[in-house]
Amino acid sequence: MSVEQSVTGVERFFGEDDIIVSKTDLSGRLTYANKIFLDISGYTEKEVLGQQHSLIRHPYMPRTIFKLLWETIESGNEIFAYVNNRCKNGDHYWVYAHVTPSWGRDGKVNGYHSNRRVPDHEILKQYVIPLYDKIRAAEKSVANRKDGLKAGVEVVESLLAERGKKYDEFIATLGQKQRRGFR
Repeated sequence: MSVEQSVTGVERFFGEDDIIVSKTDLSGRLTYANKIFLDISGYTEKEVLGQQHSLIRHPYMPRTIFKLLWETIESGNEIFAYVNNRCKNGDHYWVYAHVTPSWGRDGKVNGYHSNRRVPDHEILKQYVIPLYDKIRAAEKSVANRKDGLKAGVEVVESLLAERGKKYDEFIATLGQKQRRGFR
């Protein structure tokens, strides 16, 4: 399936009590998408099942964040992340994603499961979007994608070293920092 990369700049929203759910196989192909996922993304179940989850990847998202996400879940760990997704028509929607490996009866990872909730838009504005802008600028500051990804990773690693935190700890404490006036 061809993925149209146009964007409209229009943000969509979903309900505070809604949870967007999807499941993938080990290579990231969608094996399940709930009604909320389908409704907000504008796709039908037939259009998404069997397709790469990156079908909804918004071009704004730094590649570095997805590298970190995949490294984490492929190692058998969960991750929380803020993600900007692209709808079928080019609109977008932000989520606070919790992505986990799915385990088979044999004790091996057999896929991945993601639950997404409404993100705190103040955290997005104050912390996430400026960070993603900085990562994207680093990714685009060099001539090739491989070096760009390396530059983006360096931005994240530097930030985490300054804070003395792992990525998941940093993300989890953004709301706490906001309440304490963190800048």
